[in-house]
Amino acid sequence: MRIQQLEYLEKIVETGSINEAAKQLFISQPSLSQAMKEMEKEYKIQLFYRTKLGITLTDEGREFINYSHGILDQVNLLDERFGKTTTRKHIFSVSGQHYAFVVHAFVELVKKIGQDEYQFTLRETQTQNVLDDIQTFKSELGIIYLNDFNQTVLKRLIAEKNLDFVPLFKAKPHVFVGRENPLTKKKSITLEDLEDYPYLSYEQGDTNSFYFSEEILSTLQRKNIFKLVTARQFLI
Repeated sequence: MRIQQLEYLEKIVETGSINEAAKQLFISQPSLSQAMKEMEKEYKIQLFYRTKLGITLTDEGREFINYSHGILDQVNLLDERFGKTTTRKHIFSVSGQHYAFVVHAFVELVKKIGQDEYQFTLRETQTQNVLDDIQTFKSELGIIYLNDFNQTVLKRLIAEKNLDFVPLFKAKPHVFVGRENPLTKKKSITLEDLEDYPYLSYEQGDTNSFYFSEEILSTLQRKNIFKLVTARQFLI
């Protein structure tokens, strides 16, 4: 096993494709494939499932790359300690549903731990993609919303993907209205008061079910509905 092979492995996992990884590494695709086959043969494991959609880590592959991250981090520390001019970038990725607090927290994190060279990525994406990104190591952290209605289904999916869910906080509903809005004259607001207002939600692709919704009370019937489709990514 060579350090270069571990770096190749990281790039394959990052891109999800041997062809794309080879392009970014400026080596031929056969050379990259051979380097991975040699490592699989050496450790007698299968690192990837190779499909038409790209590369997915096997269970052994996920465990292997956890050790690989640790080794490469140690190599980076050696480089920094003994004065090499090139250092590994500090890389960190977060995938989340479309919440403003996630963006604010991410920006504060970058300000706090940013270095001279880094690559921080924030993916605002669909619920299923958040789980997939963590499983395939595209992101180290995923942010999703659970409630009494969806938690049975989502916790089952989380368990099936061998992921862990850690609650951050309990969110309460808020209503923001303009100063001239007639609702400001009320001491309290009910769901009936909001019936005539458009309902905004995020489209969830092929898994567009109530269980994958990012909004509270998603099972209620609405008169007017706006579906947003977004695929924004933030690279800071």
